[in-house]
Amino acid sequence: MTLDLLLRGGTLVTPAGPLRADLGVEGGQIVTLALEIYAPAHQEINAAGLHIFPGVVDAHVHLNEPGRTHWEGFDTGTRALAAGGATSLLDMPLNSSPPVLNRAAFEAKRAAGQARSRLDFGLWGGLTPLNLDDLDELAACGVVGFKAFMSHSGLDEFPAADDATLYAGMQAARRLGRVVATHAESDAFTRSLTQAARQAGGQGVRDYLASRPPITEAEAVSRALLYAEDTGAALHLVHLSTARAVVLAAEARARGVDVTAETCPHYLHFTAEDAERAGPLLKCAPPLRDAATREALWTALKAGQIDTVGSDHSPAPSELKTGDDFFALWGGISGAQSTLNVLLNGHWTRGVPLELIAAVTALNPARRFGLRGKGALTVGADADFALVQLDEDFSLTELHDRHQANPYRGEAFRGRVHATYLRGQPVYRWTASGAHFDGEVRGRLLTPTGDV
Repeated sequence: MTLDLLLRGGTLVTPAGPLRADLGVEGGQIVTLALEIYAPAHQEINAAGLHIFPGVVDAHVHLNEPGRTHWEGFDTGTRALAAGGATSLLDMPLNSSPPVLNRAAFEAKRAAGQARSRLDFGLWGGLTPLNLDDLDELAACGVVGFKAFMSHSGLDEFPAADDATLYAGMQAARRLGRVVATHAESDAFTRSLTQAARQAGGQGVRDYLASRPPITEAEAVSRALLYAEDTGAALHLVHLSTARAVVLAAEARARGVDVTAETCPHYLHFTAEDAERAGPLLKCAPPLRDAATREALWTALKAGQIDTVGSDHSPAPSELKTGDDFFALWGGISGAQSTLNVLLNGHWTRGVPLELIAAVTALNPARRFGLRGKGALTVGADADFALVQLDEDFSLTELHDRHQANPYRGEAFRGRVHATYLRGQPVYRWTASGAHFDGEVRGRLLTPTGDV
């Protein structure tokens, strides 16, 4: 047998820990793993000194195409993801226009992804009061799950799910074998606090942060867990900003609730003080928290209470991120390129094991959303991996998403992605002359196998 690709002498990051081994690829899949592989290969790479991570499966991105490609699109968004070691993504049903609430919108987004995505991609469907009758159709299309907002999404075309809608949506998702993802912040609570702040003349960063305190997240998480427990639905709590919310999910899982918890790199890397410094670049919902809350999240991550880390990449044009009224600015952070780097910093500064990083960025999201062949360096899996120089220090200056306004610009990291491979093909390479992308590689639509 002649292999298509052979990686020699690298350190594979496996669920059991780092392992020095060769890796052989044929037909886009990993076909052999061994201490020494003696088969010939069309291409051989000396990976000595490099760690080989399973390709990041970013289950939470907003690429906004079609309709708002000028915010971000499949081409530029997947360039940034690839530069950060990602090989697969799950795109949220907003902020594309129209949002993915029915078959027609799904097909439009699928066509855009198949034409321009450099990485394999799956699509979330929406769960709103507008489309309860369309959930069966969306499941038949192949959505990985249904995304609901428990507070205002920022877009009137994607209204928040009231309690009855969320409960009914969970009942449908349970029947259809799909996951429900919730943006868990109390709508009534945040609206009331926002109104009070506005009436008092508040418009600064601290005013905004105070209008969405941790209790508004904990209350909504508790409610979503109650509905999931009652319906038997699979629940995925996205972008949790506090360890309190993570612990609520862990306690529910211990009593049998089918729930997973996600946090984002910005909650692990930045604090409320950084939001005051960077302003609009770090506006998000839930907002950034204080340093003690950030450290508690790292502790929860190391304890295995956080299942996935997704970027929640959600950029917008500069005019939507400019102004003196912080409440009026678009809330979203550009972070597609930085998830793995933030976690690798955690390896060096907080002792986060490499196998845990691989689990929360690849194995766990692939398993949760039924993405067969993704998430691990095993024989028979897709040959999706990132080659990382683990001890290389660098400052992030070369960014590849659509907008160059990025809060991670200039941040110091340790552990550089040198190459990213999708099904055995290089989609990104970094050399001393800069970044190089293979413009010929195109992603495929990912649909769930039911292995949630």
